[in-house]
Amino acid sequence: MPDRMNVESFNLDHRTVAAPYIRLADTKTLPAGDVLSKYDVRFAQPNVAHLEMPVVHSLEHLFAEHSRNHSDRVLDFSPMGCQTGFYLMLEGTWSDDEVQQLVADTLQDVLAADEVPAANEVQCGWGANHTLAGAQDAARAFLAERAGWSQVQA
Repeated sequence: MPDRMNVESFNLDHRTVAAPYIRLADTKTLPAGDVLSKYDVRFAQPNVAHLEMPVVHSLEHLFAEHSRNHSDRVLDFSPMGCQTGFYLMLEGTWSDDEVQQLVADTLQDVLAADEVPAANEVQCGWGANHTLAGAQDAARAFLAERAGWSQVQA
């Protein structure tokens, strides 16, 4: 294994983290000076637990839609292939408190939702693969651990 890999998360020892957490994974300054901040929003303990795909899919839709009600600096909310969390991409630099508040406010919206946005054949490539209840259960569990969101390592 190389000393350092190009992908930031490949350099993270997944055995030593303690999910759930939110951590700044990377920042990039673009040629014009714009700053991008990528956050690791980890719902499940790596190599121990994972979110089922309908839950991942529904959280992606719900968070992507509702987070933009709280900030116009949300660029993307993408699921991790390992199904343990998401990458939240934001414009600019953010404090830990600001990111945590954005996530908390958005997950409260998830709990209040009565449907998964765009969960249909017209707006989604797999419109039948959703579960509002599963997404709400995951959001509720993540919110219950908010006091520990800054603690990444076990």
